[in-house]
Amino acid sequence: MNEWPQGWTGDGRDGYGRGSASARPESARSMRHVQRPRSGGGYGGGGPQAEPPLPPGLSPHRGAVPGQRGYDDYDDYADDGYSRGQVYGGGRGDDFFSPGPDDRPAPNGRRRIKRVVLTLVIVFLGVSIATYFWADSKLKREVDLSKVIERPETGAGTNYLIVGSDSREGMSAAEKKRLRTGSAEGKRTDSMMILHVGSNGDTMISLPRDSDVEIPSFKGSESGKLFPAEGRHTKLNAAYAEDGPELLVRTVEYNTGLHIDHYAEIGFGGFAKIVDAVGGVEIDIKQTMKDKKSGSNFEPGKHTLNGEQSLAFVRQRYGLTGGDLDRTKNQQKFLSALASQTATPSTVLNPFKLYPTMGAGLDTLVVDKDMSLFDLAKMFFAMKGVTGGEGKSMNMPISGSSGGNLVWDKAKLKQLVNELKNDEKVTVSGD
Repeated sequence: MNEWPQGWTGDGRDGYGRGSASARPESARSMRHVQRPRSGGGYGGGGPQAEPPLPPGLSPHRGAVPGQRGYDDYDDYADDGYSRGQVYGGGRGDDFFSPGPDDRPAPNGRRRIKRVVLTLVIVFLGVSIATYFWADSKLKREVDLSKVIERPETGAGTNYLIVGSDSREGMSAAEKKRLRTGSAEGKRTDSMMILHVGSNGDTMISLPRDSDVEIPSFKGSESGKLFPAEGRHTKLNAAYAEDGPELLVRTVEYNTGLHIDHYAEIGFGGFAKIVDAVGGVEIDIKQTMKDKKSGSNFEPGKHTLNGEQSLAFVRQRYGLTGGDLDRTKNQQKFLSALASQTATPSTVLNPFKLYPTMGAGLDTLVVDKDMSLFDLAKMFFAMKGVTGGEGKSMNMPISGSSGGNLVWDKAKLKQLVNELKNDEKVTVSGD
């Protein structure tokens, strides 16, 4: 006989728990709202805590089954401590299926993007550094400007002497024939320009090869022997033929009073290869050009010239109205167009064009011992700027001729040099 009150068993559990022979009432199983333990204690919370007050309508007697409320009836008890369909111990919001802070996946996508960006930066830096040292190793720093004596004072800005020589170094017999260069020994200058890079615009000044100049005293580039001045006048390109780049720099400085900071020279072969490497150079030809010696044969209009045609274009001097002066204008025009079309994203960002172009130029490029790749790039982009209207191109001002040589206008030359030395905007005009 059970002496316990109705609904109670001797093990301290009610009749609806384990050990009860009676079935659990449907009302107990379907009750959705059960009391939530308070934080830090109570039912399974780890410490003693007073039970929360029962909601209205619930009997304080354990054996009694309270009447059930509908879901909407509990809106008034939003904060009464009763569960809204949660699992005990969840404590992670009202949505049973929403992941908690510890369940959310780590932001791997963001980390992956960072790793990709970092990898690209490292690869870019690695390629850039490798390219720099590769290009730097190919520069032929053969001109020693320290051998030039009695030099003018330096001025503002940077002055480059850019020389196009008729060197056939590295050219095969077939290439010499195709490019109509002949097989003459040694080197001569085919074009000479002063490029001034300054803060008031860049200026490119062509020096006609037939310019009348005085050969000053100089020190032999190979022998070191001092040759005194004799008052001898000759064509400008003869100075190069006599003792190479050092005497050419000395002669230009002596006859202009302008300090030359850097020297750059490229031969026939390298010039033609650069043009072919960039896929040709587009240029607008204003007049009919035909010359058997240079091989030029062009009608007026726009042309995309390959290496062979480009060399013929810049070398022609016969059949032009202005002779050597017209040739220097064509040379300036072409070099500026070449620089402009080379410094484009399609070339710079394409390794299949960039490296052949750089290789073709560096293979035959001769510079002074102090020329860095930065100086070379500065020169190159200044040439590009001149054709883009950011600078000025001109011939050396000419006043007349003497014995077939072109005589420079001394008054205009003095004004031009003063403006360049002071890095002022050039106002002098040339022919």
